[in-house]
Amino acid sequence: MASVNDQLDRPMGVLRLSLTARCNLACPYCLPDGVEPPGLLTLPQRLAVIEAAVALGVTSLRLTGGEPLLHSGLEDLVAAVQPLRRQGLREIALTSNGALLSGERARTLRQAGLDRITLSLDGASGEAVAAMAGLSGGEPAGEALLAKVLAAIEHARAAGFAPERGELKLNAVIQRGRNEDQLLPLADLARQRGIELRLIEFMDVGNRNGWTPEVVVSAAEMVAVIAERWPLLPLGRGAGSTARRWRYCDRDTADSGGTLAVVASITAPFCGDCNRLRVTADGLAYTCLFAAPGSGLDLRPWLTPEAGQADLREALAGLWRQRSDRWSEERLEVWNTAGPPANGPASAEAPRHAEMAYLGG
Repeated sequence: MASVNDQLDRPMGVLRLSLTARCNLACPYCLPDGVEPPGLLTLPQRLAVIEAAVALGVTSLRLTGGEPLLHSGLEDLVAAVQPLRRQGLREIALTSNGALLSGERARTLRQAGLDRITLSLDGASGEAVAAMAGLSGGEPAGEALLAKVLAAIEHARAAGFAPERGELKLNAVIQRGRNEDQLLPLADLARQRGIELRLIEFMDVGNRNGWTPEVVVSAAEMVAVIAERWPLLPLGRGAGSTARRWRYCDRDTADSGGTLAVVASITAPFCGDCNRLRVTADGLAYTCLFAAPGSGLDLRPWLTPEAGQADLREALAGLWRQRSDRWSEERLEVWNTAGPPANGPASAEAPRHAEMAYLGG
């Protein structure tokens, strides 16, 4: 079957596959409840989903959670996916908070065939890290987690994930009133370690994180703060990418740590070329990060021994062909006309979204 386009002529290009809804942290912008959905997909079922997605045009697989390093079969899945490279899969990536990434785990993932790792770190001090990770132990617990993530960066680098080739990056969600004072420290940390920092606007995903427009630090504000300290040259946003990138003017473009990126889903949405299909750990396929809870297509009827791969491909193709999601753009259009709501999405008339830990971010 050839690749398929949705109602807005957007092809399917990226599969974000969640392996678990569990997490070892409790970050306030995600707030996982620690409850694993029943009926998690098996390894053969996950492979069937990935194969069908690749047949429909997916070239990039990103493994997510929750925290995917909690999934004991992670390396087996990465290794089992390798034959699909001959069918068009170009990249296998992992998003992790890094707390569980030991040197041995980084090596086994690389040996299994993982291409890229993105680690998350929302502060450069123990106090900020504790607040943003939901740690009850305060600053000492935050310092311990910070040390683990910094060690994870070096473990990944030693295993062969090269920042200068874009194989190792650092994510940071910035929330006003919590960690906006960490912009310069985080940028400095990333520059010192030669790794691209990706700043992410706090998003209204899920219903538990207390999101309101007032707590969003815009991409423009974040870039301005950093550019005042280190002048930046805009590099733009690649087609299908979530991030706009800048180069530090005091670094050559080939230097590791020479770039900054910002994901601006709130203030500069990129729905126009979004190519992401999301599948939860229990087999629900969603076509938007801001989808309503329970609205995903249950793939399990096509993942039984009796079902065929062709039927699964057609089910996914049918879902994608009817896709017209552009939630972030629609929200911004409303705001540009009437202004953002004073009470945010917690109001009774506001739409509810599936939780981030369930969808895989």
